[in-house]
Amino acid sequence: MLRTHNCSQVDENVLGKIVRLCGWVKSRRDHGKIIFIDLRDRYGIVQAVFVKSVSPQAYQQAEHLRNEDVIGIKGEVNRRPAGTENPKIKSGQVEVLVKELEIFSSAQDLPFLIEEKVDVSEEIRLFHRYLDLRRENMQRNIALRHKLIQGFRKFLNQQEFLEIETPFLTRSTPEGARDFLIPSRLNPGKFYALPQSPQLFKQILMVAGFDRYYQIVRCFRDEDLRRDRQPEFSQLDLEMSFVVEEDIYELSEKMFAAVFKEALGVDLKVPFPRFSYEEAQEKYHTDKPNIESDSPFRFCWVNNFPLFKYNSEFGRWESEHHPFTSPHPADLDLLDNKELSKVRSRSYDLILNGEEVGSGSIRIHSSLLQKKIFEILGIDAKRAEEKFGFLLRAFSYGVPPHGGIAFGLDRIIAVITGSHSIREVIAFPKTQKGMCLLSQSPAEVEKEQLREINIEIKREND
Repeated sequence: MLRTHNCSQVDENVLGKIVRLCGWVKSRRDHGKIIFIDLRDRYGIVQAVFVKSVSPQAYQQAEHLRNEDVIGIKGEVNRRPAGTENPKIKSGQVEVLVKELEIFSSAQDLPFLIEEKVDVSEEIRLFHRYLDLRRENMQRNIALRHKLIQGFRKFLNQQEFLEIETPFLTRSTPEGARDFLIPSRLNPGKFYALPQSPQLFKQILMVAGFDRYYQIVRCFRDEDLRRDRQPEFSQLDLEMSFVVEEDIYELSEKMFAAVFKEALGVDLKVPFPRFSYEEAQEKYHTDKPNIESDSPFRFCWVNNFPLFKYNSEFGRWESEHHPFTSPHPADLDLLDNKELSKVRSRSYDLILNGEEVGSGSIRIHSSLLQKKIFEILGIDAKRAEEKFGFLLRAFSYGVPPHGGIAFGLDRIIAVITGSHSIREVIAFPKTQKGMCLLSQSPAEVEKEQLREINIEIKREND
Protein backbone atom coordinates (compact mmCIF):
# COMPACT_ATOMS: atom_id res chain seq x y z
CA MET A 1 0.00 0.00 0.00
CA LEU A 2 1.09 3.56 -0.64
CA ARG A 3 0.15 4.75 2.84
CA THR A 4 -0.67 3.20 6.18
CA HIS A 5 -1.73 6.42 7.94
CA ASN A 6 -2.80 9.93 7.11
CA CYS A 7 -0.88 12.85 8.56
CA SER A 8 -3.32 13.46 11.43
CA GLN A 9 -2.85 9.88 12.66
CA VAL A 10 0.88 10.24 13.25
CA ASP A 11 1.20 11.06 16.94
CA GLU A 12 2.54 9.60 20.18
CA ASN A 13 0.28 6.56 19.78
CA VAL A 14 2.43 5.28 16.91
CA LEU A 15 5.88 6.00 18.42
CA GLY A 16 8.45 3.50 17.20
CA LYS A 17 6.28 2.22 14.37
CA ILE A 18 7.09 2.21 10.67
CA VAL A 19 4.57 4.27 8.69
CA ARG A 20 3.95 5.07 5.07
CA LEU A 21 2.64 8.57 4.35
CA CYS A 22 1.68 10.43 1.18
CA GLY A 23 1.03 14.08 0.51
CA TRP A 24 2.34 17.42 -0.69
CA VAL A 25 5.57 19.14 0.32
CA LYS A 26 4.48 22.20 2.29
CA SER A 27 8.01 23.41 2.98
CA ARG A 28 11.65 22.23 2.96
CA ARG A 29 14.41 23.30 5.37
CA ASP A 30 17.99 22.24 4.62
CA HIS A 31 20.27 22.15 7.70
CA GLY A 32 23.39 20.66 6.21
CA LYS A 33 23.32 16.90 6.67
CA ILE A 34 19.69 17.00 7.83
CA ILE A 35 16.67 18.07 5.76
CA PHE A 36 13.26 18.75 7.26
CA ILE A 37 10.12 18.46 5.16
CA ASP A 38 6.63 19.47 6.28
CA LEU A 39 4.38 16.90 4.61
CA ARG A 40 0.74 17.92 4.17
CA ASP A 41 -2.42 16.05 3.30
CA ARG A 42 -6.03 17.14 3.89
CA TYR A 43 -5.94 15.68 7.40
CA GLY A 44 -2.90 17.49 8.79
CA ILE A 45 0.86 18.08 8.69
CA VAL A 46 3.80 15.87 9.71
CA GLN A 47 7.46 16.76 9.97
CA ALA A 48 9.63 14.35 7.99
CA VAL A 49 13.36 14.18 8.69
CA PHE A 50 15.97 13.10 6.13
CA VAL A 51 19.38 12.26 7.66
CA LYS A 52 22.24 11.70 5.23
CA SER A 53 23.89 9.02 7.38
CA VAL A 54 20.62 7.09 7.86
CA SER A 55 19.42 6.98 4.23
CA PRO A 56 21.82 8.59 1.73
CA GLN A 57 19.53 7.88 -1.22
CA ALA A 58 16.43 9.42 0.38
CA TYR A 59 18.50 12.40 1.54
CA GLN A 60 19.85 12.94 -1.99
CA GLN A 61 16.32 12.86 -3.41
CA ALA A 62 15.07 15.26 -0.74
CA GLU A 63 17.69 17.83 -1.72
CA HIS A 64 15.72 18.46 -4.93
CA LEU A 65 12.21 18.60 -3.47
CA ARG A 66 10.13 21.73 -4.08
CA ASN A 67 6.98 23.05 -2.52
CA GLU A 68 3.85 21.15 -3.67
CA ASP A 69 5.76 18.16 -5.02
CA VAL A 70 3.67 15.04 -4.36
CA ILE A 71 5.65 12.38 -2.50
CA GLY A 72 5.40 9.18 -0.49
CA ILE A 73 7.66 8.36 2.44
CA LYS A 74 8.39 5.34 4.62
CA GLY A 75 9.98 5.83 8.01
CA GLU A 76 10.00 5.42 11.77
CA VAL A 77 7.98 7.63 14.09
CA ASN A 78 10.24 9.19 16.74
CA ARG A 79 9.73 11.73 19.48
CA ARG A 80 10.96 15.21 18.57
CA PRO A 81 14.03 16.47 20.46
CA ALA A 82 13.18 18.54 23.53
CA GLY A 83 12.48 22.15 22.64
CA THR A 84 11.51 21.44 19.02
CA GLU A 85 7.92 20.39 19.65
CA ASN A 86 5.09 22.16 17.79
CA PRO A 87 1.92 22.34 19.92
CA LYS A 88 -0.01 23.99 17.06
CA ILE A 89 -0.36 20.73 15.13
CA LYS A 90 -1.60 17.30 16.19
CA SER A 91 1.66 15.62 15.19
CA GLY A 92 3.74 18.28 16.91
CA GLN A 93 5.31 15.91 19.47
CA VAL A 94 6.71 13.51 16.89
CA GLU A 95 8.53 13.33 13.57
CA VAL A 96 9.17 10.68 10.94
CA LEU A 97 12.76 9.56 10.29
CA VAL A 98 12.59 8.78 6.57
CA LYS A 99 14.12 5.57 5.20
CA GLU A 100 12.53 5.66 1.73
CA LEU A 101 11.23 8.47 -0.49
CA GLU A 102 9.18 8.22 -3.68
CA ILE A 103 8.46 11.28 -5.78
CA PHE A 104 5.12 10.82 -7.50
CA SER A 105 5.10 14.13 -9.36
CA SER A 106 6.93 17.44 -9.34
CA ALA A 107 5.39 20.90 -9.15
CA GLN A 108 6.33 23.89 -11.27
CA ASP A 109 6.88 27.37 -9.85
CA LEU A 110 3.65 28.34 -8.09
CA PRO A 111 1.54 31.33 -9.22
CA PHE A 112 0.86 32.00 -5.52
CA LEU A 113 1.78 30.50 -2.17
CA ILE A 114 -0.46 27.89 -0.57
CA GLU A 115 -1.19 29.81 2.60
CA GLU A 116 -4.13 31.37 4.41
CA LYS A 117 -3.79 34.97 3.28
CA VAL A 118 -3.02 35.00 -0.42
CA ASP A 119 -1.81 38.29 -1.90
CA VAL A 120 -3.21 37.64 -5.36
CA SER A 121 -6.40 38.50 -7.25
CA GLU A 122 -9.47 36.29 -7.05
CA GLU A 123 -9.26 35.80 -10.84
CA ILE A 124 -5.86 34.12 -10.51
CA ARG A 125 -7.09 32.02 -7.60
CA LEU A 126 -10.11 30.83 -9.59
CA PHE A 127 -8.00 30.16 -12.69
CA HIS A 128 -5.77 27.92 -10.53
CA ARG A 129 -8.64 26.67 -8.35
CA TYR A 130 -6.88 23.32 -7.77
CA LEU A 131 -4.15 25.25 -5.93
CA ASP A 132 -6.56 27.57 -4.13
CA LEU A 133 -8.48 24.57 -2.80
CA ARG A 134 -5.30 23.25 -1.16
CA ARG A 135 -5.34 26.15 1.30
CA GLU A 136 -6.34 25.17 4.81
CA ASN A 137 -9.35 27.47 5.10
CA MET A 138 -10.73 26.31 1.74
CA GLN A 139 -10.30 22.66 2.74
CA ARG A 140 -12.03 23.47 6.03
CA ASN A 141 -14.95 25.19 4.25
CA ILE A 142 -15.52 22.29 1.87
CA ALA A 143 -15.25 19.74 4.69
CA LEU A 144 -17.73 21.72 6.80
CA ARG A 145 -20.09 21.88 3.82
CA HIS A 146 -19.99 18.09 3.61
CA LYS A 147 -20.55 17.77 7.36
CA LEU A 148 -23.59 20.05 7.37
CA ILE A 149 -25.18 18.37 4.35
CA GLN A 150 -24.74 14.95 5.92
CA GLY A 151 -26.26 16.32 9.13
CA PHE A 152 -29.32 17.59 7.28
CA ARG A 153 -29.72 14.24 5.54
CA LYS A 154 -29.38 12.32 8.80
CA PHE A 155 -32.00 14.45 10.55
CA LEU A 156 -34.53 14.32 7.73
CA ASN A 157 -34.11 10.57 7.24
CA GLN A 158 -34.92 10.13 10.92
CA GLN A 159 -38.07 12.22 10.40
CA GLU A 160 -39.38 9.82 7.72
CA PHE A 161 -38.57 12.09 4.77
CA LEU A 162 -37.75 10.51 1.41
CA GLU A 163 -34.95 11.94 -0.71
CA ILE A 164 -36.36 12.02 -4.24
CA GLU A 165 -34.58 13.37 -7.31
CA THR A 166 -36.44 15.64 -9.72
CA PRO A 167 -35.51 16.33 -13.38
CA PHE A 168 -32.79 18.70 -14.50
CA LEU A 169 -34.18 18.76 -18.03
CA THR A 170 -37.65 20.23 -17.78
CA ARG A 171 -39.78 22.91 -19.43
CA SER A 172 -39.44 26.65 -19.11
CA THR A 173 -41.84 28.14 -16.58
CA PRO A 174 -41.88 31.76 -15.37
CA GLU A 175 -40.42 31.85 -11.86
CA GLY A 176 -38.97 35.36 -11.72
CA ALA A 177 -35.52 34.91 -13.25
CA ARG A 178 -34.38 33.94 -16.74
CA ASP A 179 -34.05 30.25 -17.53
CA PHE A 180 -31.01 28.51 -18.92
CA LEU A 181 -32.32 26.93 -22.12
CA ILE A 182 -31.10 23.70 -23.75
CA PRO A 183 -32.06 22.84 -27.33
CA SER A 184 -33.43 19.37 -28.00
CA ARG A 185 -31.70 17.48 -30.82
CA LEU A 186 -34.51 14.95 -31.10
CA ASN A 187 -37.23 17.61 -31.08
CA PRO A 188 -36.05 20.40 -33.42
CA GLY A 189 -37.13 23.89 -32.41
CA LYS A 190 -37.98 22.84 -28.86
CA PHE A 191 -36.02 23.51 -25.69
CA TYR A 192 -35.52 22.15 -22.23
CA ALA A 193 -34.86 24.52 -19.33
CA LEU A 194 -32.64 23.89 -16.35
CA PRO A 195 -34.81 24.22 -13.22
CA GLN A 196 -34.76 27.38 -11.14
CA SER A 197 -36.17 25.16 -8.38
CA PRO A 198 -37.99 21.80 -8.16
CA GLN A 199 -41.17 23.69 -7.24
CA LEU A 200 -43.72 22.06 -9.54
CA PHE A 201 -42.31 18.57 -9.26
CA LYS A 202 -42.25 18.60 -5.46
CA GLN A 203 -45.89 19.72 -5.45
CA ILE A 204 -46.66 16.85 -7.83
CA LEU A 205 -44.97 14.53 -5.31
CA MET A 206 -47.42 15.73 -2.67
CA VAL A 207 -50.30 14.88 -5.02
CA ALA A 208 -48.69 11.47 -5.51
CA GLY A 209 -48.81 10.78 -1.78
CA PHE A 210 -45.14 11.20 -0.83
CA ASP A 211 -46.01 13.39 2.12
CA ARG A 212 -42.43 14.13 3.24
CA TYR A 213 -39.92 14.90 0.49
CA TYR A 214 -36.46 16.42 0.51
CA GLN A 215 -33.59 16.84 -1.90
CA ILE A 216 -30.11 18.34 -1.91
CA VAL A 217 -30.55 19.86 -5.34
CA ARG A 218 -28.73 22.00 -7.87
CA CYS A 219 -30.75 24.94 -9.23
CA PHE A 220 -30.03 27.31 -12.10
CA ARG A 221 -30.91 30.96 -12.69
CA ASP A 222 -29.66 33.15 -15.50
CA GLU A 223 -29.51 36.38 -13.52
CA ASP A 224 -27.02 39.10 -12.72
CA LEU A 225 -24.58 37.86 -10.12
CA ARG A 226 -23.52 39.28 -6.76
CA ARG A 227 -21.39 38.03 -3.91
CA ASP A 228 -24.27 35.87 -2.64
CA ARG A 229 -25.52 34.60 -6.03
CA GLN A 230 -24.29 32.07 -8.56
CA PRO A 231 -25.87 30.90 -11.83
CA GLU A 232 -25.88 27.38 -10.36
CA PHE A 233 -26.39 26.88 -6.65
CA SER A 234 -27.34 24.22 -4.11
CA GLN A 235 -30.36 24.17 -1.87
CA LEU A 236 -31.94 21.87 0.68
CA ASP A 237 -35.47 21.50 -0.64
CA LEU A 238 -38.37 20.32 1.56
CA GLU A 239 -42.06 19.74 1.03
CA MET A 240 -44.69 18.27 3.39
CA SER A 241 -48.38 17.43 3.16
CA PHE A 242 -51.08 18.19 5.75
CA VAL A 243 -49.12 21.00 7.37
CA VAL A 244 -49.50 24.63 8.36
CA GLU A 245 -46.81 27.25 8.93
CA GLU A 246 -46.15 26.14 12.50
CA ASP A 247 -45.21 22.65 11.33
CA ILE A 248 -42.60 24.10 8.94
CA TYR A 249 -41.16 26.36 11.64
CA GLU A 250 -40.95 23.61 14.23
CA LEU A 251 -39.30 21.07 11.96
CA SER A 252 -36.80 23.60 10.58
CA GLU A 253 -35.82 24.79 14.04
CA LYS A 254 -35.30 21.27 15.32
CA MET A 255 -33.21 20.45 12.27
CA PHE A 256 -30.91 23.44 12.58
CA ALA A 257 -30.57 22.93 16.33
CA ALA A 258 -29.56 19.28 15.84
CA VAL A 259 -27.19 19.89 12.93
CA PHE A 260 -25.49 22.97 14.41
CA LYS A 261 -24.95 21.12 17.69
CA GLU A 262 -23.41 18.09 15.98
CA ALA A 263 -21.40 19.87 13.29
CA LEU A 264 -20.43 23.13 15.01
CA GLY A 265 -20.89 22.50 18.73
CA VAL A 266 -23.33 25.46 18.82
CA ASP A 267 -26.47 25.40 20.99
CA LEU A 268 -29.31 27.20 19.22
CA LYS A 269 -32.15 28.63 21.26
CA VAL A 270 -35.51 27.60 19.85
CA PRO A 271 -38.07 28.66 18.87
CA PHE A 272 -36.53 31.37 16.69
CA PRO A 273 -37.99 34.88 17.01
CA ARG A 274 -40.77 35.63 14.52
CA PHE A 275 -41.73 38.90 12.86
CA SER A 276 -44.37 39.75 10.35
CA TYR A 277 -43.14 41.56 7.26
CA GLU A 278 -44.68 44.79 8.58
CA GLU A 279 -43.09 44.36 12.04
CA ALA A 280 -39.66 43.74 10.53
CA GLN A 281 -39.93 46.81 8.33
CA GLU A 282 -41.13 48.97 11.21
CA LYS A 283 -38.50 47.83 13.71
CA TYR A 284 -35.49 47.08 11.51
CA HIS A 285 -36.35 48.88 8.22
CA THR A 286 -35.64 45.67 6.31
CA ASP A 287 -37.21 42.28 5.71
CA LYS A 288 -33.86 40.65 6.58
CA PRO A 289 -33.32 41.79 10.16
CA ASN A 290 -30.02 41.16 11.92
CA ILE A 291 -31.50 40.71 15.36
CA GLU A 292 -29.79 41.15 18.70
CA SER A 293 -29.07 37.82 20.37
CA ASP A 294 -26.72 36.06 22.77
CA SER A 295 -25.96 33.52 20.03
CA PRO A 296 -23.30 34.15 17.25
CA PHE A 297 -24.04 31.87 13.94
CA ARG A 298 -28.65 34.64 14.89
CA PHE A 299 -31.87 33.11 13.38
CA CYS A 300 -35.34 34.61 12.99
CA TRP A 301 -38.44 34.14 10.85
CA VAL A 302 -40.15 36.81 8.78
CA ASN A 303 -43.62 35.94 7.54
CA ASN A 304 -46.86 37.36 6.09
CA PHE A 305 -45.14 38.98 3.12
CA PRO A 306 -47.33 40.74 0.54
CA LEU A 307 -48.69 38.24 -1.96
CA PHE A 308 -48.31 40.63 -4.89
CA LYS A 309 -46.02 43.44 -6.02
CA TYR A 310 -46.88 45.97 -8.69
CA ASN A 311 -44.57 46.33 -11.66
CA SER A 312 -44.99 49.96 -12.68
CA GLU A 313 -42.73 49.54 -15.72
CA PHE A 314 -45.08 47.00 -17.28
CA GLY A 315 -48.25 48.10 -15.47
CA ARG A 316 -49.11 44.71 -13.98
CA TRP A 317 -49.23 42.77 -10.73
CA GLU A 318 -46.59 40.07 -10.12
CA SER A 319 -46.04 37.43 -7.46
CA GLU A 320 -43.81 38.50 -4.58
CA HIS A 321 -42.73 34.87 -4.10
CA HIS A 322 -44.18 32.65 -6.85
CA PRO A 323 -47.70 32.06 -8.22
CA PHE A 324 -48.24 28.90 -6.13
CA THR A 325 -48.07 30.68 -2.77
CA SER A 326 -51.35 30.64 -0.85
CA PRO A 327 -52.99 33.92 0.18
CA HIS A 328 -53.64 34.49 3.86
CA PRO A 329 -57.14 33.07 4.63
CA ALA A 330 -58.25 36.36 6.19
CA ASP A 331 -57.43 38.24 2.98
CA LEU A 332 -59.24 36.13 0.41
CA ASP A 333 -62.05 38.68 0.03
CA LEU A 334 -59.48 41.30 -1.01
CA LEU A 335 -58.80 39.30 -4.17
CA ASP A 336 -62.36 39.98 -5.34
CA ASN A 337 -62.27 43.60 -4.18
CA LYS A 338 -59.05 44.18 -6.16
CA GLU A 339 -57.28 45.46 -3.05
CA LEU A 340 -54.27 43.46 -4.09
CA SER A 341 -51.63 45.55 -2.28
CA LYS A 342 -53.20 44.53 1.05
CA VAL A 343 -53.25 40.78 0.42
CA ARG A 344 -50.85 38.92 2.66
CA SER A 345 -49.28 35.62 1.72
CA ARG A 346 -48.66 32.46 3.72
CA SER A 347 -44.95 32.76 2.98
CA TYR A 348 -41.97 32.89 5.31
CA ASP A 349 -38.25 33.53 5.16
CA LEU A 350 -35.58 32.23 7.50
CA ILE A 351 -32.96 34.88 8.27
CA LEU A 352 -29.47 34.18 9.63
CA ASN A 353 -27.36 37.16 10.75
CA GLY A 354 -29.21 39.49 8.42
CA GLU A 355 -29.03 37.17 5.40
CA GLU A 356 -31.98 35.32 3.90
CA VAL A 357 -31.02 31.63 3.99
CA GLY A 358 -34.42 30.02 3.46
CA SER A 359 -37.73 30.83 1.84
CA GLY A 360 -40.99 28.94 1.55
CA SER A 361 -44.74 29.02 1.79
CA ILE A 362 -47.94 27.13 2.25
CA ARG A 363 -49.04 26.32 -1.29
CA ILE A 364 -52.36 26.73 -3.05
CA HIS A 365 -54.14 23.39 -3.19
CA SER A 366 -57.40 24.58 -4.73
CA SER A 367 -57.63 24.52 -8.54
CA LEU A 368 -60.16 27.36 -8.51
CA LEU A 369 -57.97 29.57 -6.31
CA GLN A 370 -54.91 28.77 -8.40
CA LYS A 371 -56.73 29.80 -11.58
CA LYS A 372 -57.87 33.04 -9.93
CA ILE A 373 -54.28 33.90 -8.99
CA PHE A 374 -53.19 33.19 -12.57
CA GLU A 375 -55.88 35.57 -13.85
CA ILE A 376 -54.71 38.34 -11.50
CA LEU A 377 -51.16 37.83 -12.75
CA GLY A 378 -52.30 38.13 -16.35
CA ILE A 379 -51.82 34.43 -17.09
CA ASP A 380 -54.83 33.51 -19.18
CA ALA A 381 -56.31 30.01 -19.38
CA LYS A 382 -54.42 29.16 -22.56
CA ARG A 383 -51.04 30.19 -21.17
CA ALA A 384 -51.76 28.56 -17.80
CA GLU A 385 -52.51 25.31 -19.60
CA GLU A 386 -49.40 25.67 -21.72
CA LYS A 387 -47.05 26.39 -18.79
CA PHE A 388 -48.68 24.63 -15.85
CA GLY A 389 -51.18 22.22 -17.37
CA PHE A 390 -49.58 19.15 -15.82
CA LEU A 391 -49.83 20.70 -12.34
CA LEU A 392 -53.45 21.76 -12.80
CA ARG A 393 -54.38 18.32 -14.11
CA ALA A 394 -52.78 16.73 -11.07
CA PHE A 395 -54.77 19.05 -8.82
CA SER A 396 -58.01 17.78 -10.37
CA TYR A 397 -57.39 14.30 -8.92
CA GLY A 398 -57.18 15.17 -5.24
CA VAL A 399 -54.41 17.25 -3.69
CA PRO A 400 -53.57 17.55 0.02
CA PRO A 401 -52.85 20.85 1.76
CA HIS A 402 -49.09 21.19 1.56
CA GLY A 403 -46.19 23.54 2.07
CA GLY A 404 -42.44 23.64 2.09
CA ILE A 405 -39.24 25.59 2.18
CA ALA A 406 -35.86 25.71 0.47
CA PHE A 407 -32.63 26.59 2.27
CA GLY A 408 -29.68 28.05 0.36
CA LEU A 409 -26.77 25.83 1.37
CA ASP A 410 -24.08 28.03 -0.15
CA ARG A 411 -25.37 31.09 1.68
CA ILE A 412 -25.74 29.27 5.01
CA ILE A 413 -22.17 27.98 4.91
CA ALA A 414 -20.83 31.37 3.82
CA VAL A 415 -22.53 33.07 6.79
CA ILE A 416 -21.34 30.60 9.43
CA THR A 417 -17.75 30.58 8.10
CA GLY A 418 -17.63 34.37 7.89
CA SER A 419 -16.83 34.22 4.17
CA HIS A 420 -17.22 37.44 2.23
CA SER A 421 -18.67 35.57 -0.77
CA ILE A 422 -20.37 32.25 -1.44
CA ARG A 423 -17.54 31.58 -3.90
CA GLU A 424 -15.41 30.79 -0.84
CA VAL A 425 -17.59 27.78 0.06
CA ILE A 426 -18.18 26.34 -3.44
CA ALA A 427 -15.53 24.07 -4.89
CA PHE A 428 -15.78 25.37 -8.46
CA PRO A 429 -17.68 28.68 -8.56
CA LYS A 430 -18.36 31.12 -11.38
CA THR A 431 -17.19 34.73 -11.49
CA GLN A 432 -19.57 37.68 -11.38
CA LYS A 433 -19.72 37.46 -15.17
CA GLY A 434 -20.77 33.81 -15.01
CA MET A 435 -17.39 32.47 -16.13
CA CYS A 436 -15.63 29.37 -14.85
CA LEU A 437 -12.03 30.57 -15.14
CA LEU A 438 -10.71 27.08 -14.42
CA SER A 439 -12.38 25.38 -17.40
CA GLN A 440 -12.83 28.59 -19.44
CA SER A 441 -16.56 28.12 -19.82
CA PRO A 442 -18.85 29.17 -21.36
CA ALA A 443 -17.04 28.56 -24.64
CA GLU A 444 -17.74 28.35 -28.32
CA VAL A 445 -18.61 24.95 -29.80
CA GLU A 446 -17.99 23.35 -33.16
CA LYS A 447 -20.34 24.26 -36.02
CA GLU A 448 -21.20 20.59 -36.46
CA GLN A 449 -22.49 20.46 -32.88
CA LEU A 450 -24.72 23.45 -33.61
CA ARG A 451 -26.03 21.87 -36.80
CA GLU A 452 -27.02 18.74 -34.87
CA ILE A 453 -29.29 20.81 -32.63
CA ASN A 454 -30.57 23.01 -35.46
CA ILE A 455 -28.99 26.22 -34.22
CA GLU A 456 -27.18 28.85 -36.24
CA ILE A 457 -25.27 31.73 -34.68
CA LYS A 458 -25.56 35.07 -36.45
CA ARG A 459 -22.82 37.61 -35.74
CA GLU A 460 -23.54 41.34 -35.77
CA ASN A 461 -21.33 41.84 -38.81
CA ASP A 462 -23.25 39.09 -40.64
